[in-house]
Formats: sequence, C-alpha cells, structure tokens
Amino acid sequence: MTTWTDYLAQQGASVDTDNRPTLRFGAAADEVRVAVEQTVAVPLLHLGLIRSVGPESAPFLHNLFSNDVNKLAAGQAQWNSFNTPKGRMLASLLLWPEGEGHALVASADIVPALAKKLSMYVLRSKVKLADASADTALIGLSGANAAALLGRAGLPLPEGSLQQAEANGVRVVRLQDDLYLLAVATDAAAATFGALLEAGAARAGTAAWELATIRAGLPLVTAATQEEFVAQMLNYEVIGGVNFKKGCYPGQEIVARTQYLGKLKKRMYRVAGEAGALPAAGSDLYAPDFGDQSAGKLVNVAPSPAGGFEALAVLQSSSAEAGEIHLGSPSGPLLKLLELPYALP
Repeated sequence: MTTWTDYLAQQGASVDTDNRPTLRFGAAADEVRVAVEQTVAVPLLHLGLIRSVGPESAPFLHNLFSNDVNKLAAGQAQWNSFNTPKGRMLASLLLWPEGEGHALVASADIVPALAKKLSMYVLRSKVKLADASADTALIGLSGANAAALLGRAGLPLPEGSLQQAEANGVRVVRLQDDLYLLAVATDAAAATFGALLEAGAARAGTAAWELATIRAGLPLVTAATQEEFVAQMLNYEVIGGVNFKKGCYPGQEIVARTQYLGKLKKRMYRVAGEAGALPAAGSDLYAPDFGDQSAGKLVNVAPSPAGGFEALAVLQSSSAEAGEIHLGSPSGPLLKLLELPYALP
C-alpha cells in the first residue's frame, strides 16, 4: 500500500476493487446525502492518470483526440474523446497541459490498456507516455463552498470553468462552478486531503463524486461502455469536448458526418429510478416505440439522496420525448427523466 492509501484506511475508508476502485467512508446512501448538504472532498481512486511528456506531446495528442490540443493554453483544461476508426468512444478524457507535456484523466479500469494503445501511435514522435496513476493522486471537491474552502486550505483557485491553477505542487482544475479536481503527488496527497478537511470539507466516497458529475451532465466512459457511443451521443460537443474545425483524428469522419448531416438519433439524458439494487453502467433501457429492441443504455449511475438512483443515460431521442423508459426489459421499472444543467441542441 502507498502512504496515500494507508492514510485513507486510517481515515476509515474501504475500497472495493472488483471492477474498478470504489471508495467509501460509510454507506453510499449516507455519503450522497452529505454531498448535497455540504462541500465534500473525495479521493478519486476510480480515476487514473496518463502522462504524456516530450516536445511533440501537443501535436501527438492533437492528431489522436477530438479536441484542439495544439491551441490549448497553459492555464486551461479540456474534455476530449479518443475514438475507434468507426467513431465509437474508447475513452472520455480530461486533459490539461503541465510541465513538458500533458496529463490525461480517464476511468481507472481502462487506463492501463489505454496507455498501451496510445503508445502504439508514438512511432517517431518525440513523446513518451506512461500510466502515472501510482505517482499522482486525484481528489475531487464538490459543493457550494468549494472555492472558499480552497482558499482556507491555502490551495490555488482557477478563475473559470475548464481552467487550472498550480501552486506548491498541487494542481486544481475547475470543471464547473463548485466542482473541482485536484492532482497532487501521491506522497503529498494525505496532507492536501487533510488540509481540505481542516478547512471545513466533509469526507465522502466515490458515490458522492459520481452523483455530482451526473448532475453536472459530465459522462465518464468506463470498461462497461467502451465503443458504445459516438461523442455527440454523450453530449460531448455541448460540454466542449469536440472541435469541428481541427484536422483528422481516428473517427473524425463519423463524428463530423453525425454533426453536419443531422443523423444523430440518440442523446444523453439524466434519469432517476426508484429504490432497489443499483443498476450497472451499460444496462439496457427500453421504450414502447422500440419494442423488444434496446432504446439506450445507462452510462453512469449513483445512489440518490432521495432514495433510488440517478444516472446519465443515452437514449433514442424519440423515446425520451415520449417519456416512457423502462430499465432492463420492456416491462422493467419505469425511469423518470430529469433536467440537465445545459440545453441540448
């Protein structure tokens, strides 16, 4: 175990590693209730980090991803997708420049294979890629008082969404208002997390962060949903994860055709289900207009503070407009459509 995980264990954390690392300090249902009432600090063990280093890091990543990495300024961050040649997302990525290259954050369960696959494209490029998950700890901060807590903890505060600030070895990326991701060397993570708690944050586990990102409409591609979605199905062009003016990249033709020919029939929505076993990401959804055929899939799922669960779900737009969505089978439990914090095209 690392000093970071030793510290978390001393704090009362338990980690389930059956599929991807899931951390909790108590019952997930209790933690999400705390998360809507207070500002919470969350060890993001379910995310991993790949580091790209070298003088050609920007053009190398630019040629592989859906966004314009070449024009990304030092103080910014951006969403990106990495796709198959058929335009299906292999990974959703948060990317930012740092030092002599870039950091890429993705779901921990796909990071080792993703780092290996990206390395296959290096060839003669002056860049080196490595899974840096063991060297860099990621911490989430979510809640109305997040900005004030960062100040009290002596940590940098980015000015706006998808901007970053770094000081004393701690990098803070602002995803949206009241939602921040911190990256810090693993051996300094305990001190950073402790400073957030001393500043007034409540500790919480993975479910609290997943609920916050679901409510923010920010999807995460995991092993269960790789190659299921084109970027626009996950609203990636809405959250700023696709640049339609940049050059070619794997899957670019499909992504562009989907955009300009108006062939997108599925979108990501936010849904809620009643109490019961928490469904898995990738679970099929059904609607009367598609009969026995799947009308969509769950993307990310978290317990709801009201009971039951909330989720991001990719659905046939016609099914969403009709409003009758069933989980697991055509006669399965009904889901309720909820609002996203942004408008869909």
